[in-house]
Amino acid sequence: MKNFTQLIHFLEADLEIPTDNLLLALRHPELNPHTLPMILWQYGLVQTYQLERIFDWLLE
Repeated sequence: MKNFTQLIHFLEADLEIPTDNLLLALRHPELNPHTLPMILWQYGLVQTYQLERIFDWLLE
């Protein structure tokens, strides 16, 4: 099982999501590792194709 740190690294390194965008999402009051991808998408910080890549990565 992948951990939260690995997810953050994937988002920054592979998807090139800016750290500032991640920090914004990480301030969300309902944040947990399972909701982060949806929070990023709801805030418009990732596109649909990126969201699909995140889910694929999580399922690997």
